[in-house]
Amino acid sequence: MIDGVLFSIIIFIMIAVLLIAFILHFIPVGLWISAAAAGVNVGIFSLIGMRLRRVKPDKIIKPLIKGSKAGLDISSNQLESHMLSGGRVDNVVDALIAAHRANLELSFERAAAIDLAGRNVLEAVRMSVTPKIIETPWISAVAINGIEVKVIARVTVRANLSRLVGGAGEETIIARVGEGIVTTVGSSESHKQVLENPDKISRVVLSKGLDSGTAFEILSIDIADIDIGRNIGSHLQIEQAEADKQIAQAKAEERRALAIAKEQEMKAHVEEMRAKVVEAEALLPTAIADALKNGNLGVIDYYNIENKKSDVGLKNSLSKMNIDIGIKAEEKNKNKNKL
Repeated sequence: MIDGVLFSIIIFIMIAVLLIAFILHFIPVGLWISAAAAGVNVGIFSLIGMRLRRVKPDKIIKPLIKGSKAGLDISSNQLESHMLSGGRVDNVVDALIAAHRANLELSFERAAAIDLAGRNVLEAVRMSVTPKIIETPWISAVAINGIEVKVIARVTVRANLSRLVGGAGEETIIARVGEGIVTTVGSSESHKQVLENPDKISRVVLSKGLDSGTAFEILSIDIADIDIGRNIGSHLQIEQAEADKQIAQAKAEERRALAIAKEQEMKAHVEEMRAKVVEAEALLPTAIADALKNGNLGVIDYYNIENKKSDVGLKNSLSKMNIDIGIKAEEKNKNKNKL
């Protein structure tokens, strides 16, 4: 009988211990006591509700205690809502504490929005307190005299908390500064003006309001390095001269082709005329014979015709000789021009 009672007591104690362990695990009594000790009013049922919503209570209560000790006016519902939205509660609370210490205006809603937008809100607050330096790569620009100028600039920026959501990032700042440098150098008469007054670039670029629509405020633009590049103007002139030369050569070749075609046409015309003359000369003896036979031509007239034929033949020979000499001289001149 006594053994049965003892066994029952042991079973009861074990069940009680398991029940207490389950309750302590499900109900974070330790966190509730810590919150109460820190002066943070969090009900035990709120902690149970976090467990039911699958939210780790320590991820809410510890940042809440930290914020309360720093003098922030935030609630557990705000932190829990932000965590359920996928935000980083610890990061947001740390950013709010840093902003509060630096006397920066930053509400919980804005900090949560910045965090949910994918930006590091704590880093943004630190950048608002301590400006960041962004260094551009080598930016190439050409002055009016055609000389290339290469510039590296250092841009000192401060985060603008009111424009972090929807504002452009560092890439936009670098692109706008590069555009401003190219415009300033391009409007200079000579590269010497840029080398003598590099601060002119800083003044002109800074006056353009390049931080408009970005998440930053540009504090200063300083020229870190400046160098001379190629003579772009001379290079372009050389390319233009080469293009003009090729065009002139093409036109000369066209004129040469036309001249050769004209020459061939003239030769064909001369050959055609010669063929007609030969054909006419072939008919001449028959015509003379018929004229002598019919008495239409006398012997003296015949000899006069023969003398005239001899004169014409001599003239044709001399003319052909002159034409051949002219053609050879023209070909010789063309060969010299090619050389």
